[in-house]
This record gives sequence, C-alpha cells and structure tokens, in this order.
Amino acid sequence: MPNKKNAKKELRKSAKRNKQNNEVKSKTKNLIKKTKKEIESKDAKVKENFSQVAKAIDKMAKKGIIKKNTAARKKSRLQKKINKI
Repeated sequence: MPNKKNAKKELRKSAKRNKQNNEVKSKTKNLIKKTKKEIESKDAKVKENFSQVAKAIDKMAKKGIIKKNTAARKKSRLQKKINKI
C-alpha cells in the first residue's frame, strides 16, 4: 500500500488505465473471434467486417495496448484467412 499522496493517486490512475485497456482488449478479441467464425462459415460479410477489426487493432497499437508488430501480425493472419475464401 502506498504511503505518499502522489503514490496513492498513481495507483488509482494505474487501476483506471488497466480497466480501460482490458475493456478494449476484450472488445477487440470478441471482434476477432466473430470474424474467425464468419470465415469458417464462409460468410460474405467478412470482408466488410474486417475493416472494423483492423481499425480496432490499429487503435490498440496506437494507444500502446499492444505492440505495432503484434497488430500487424494479427491483421495479416486474418487477411490471409479471408483471402482463402
């Protein structure tokens, strides 16, 4: 437990950021899962929905939630699967 006033505030800020980052991560993961299911069912809407997924992944990378290369890898692998349809 922090003793100083500033350390307590930093702890609160850290907890708040952690919560926000986890929400964004979970929403993006759900989008990715949904897209993968659409790919398996060979749904025609996959190509339209991929732009939303790519946008969400890019936002995560921009905010520093995931690294830039991780974002590129995730988008690339999804795009490869979509192109196989």
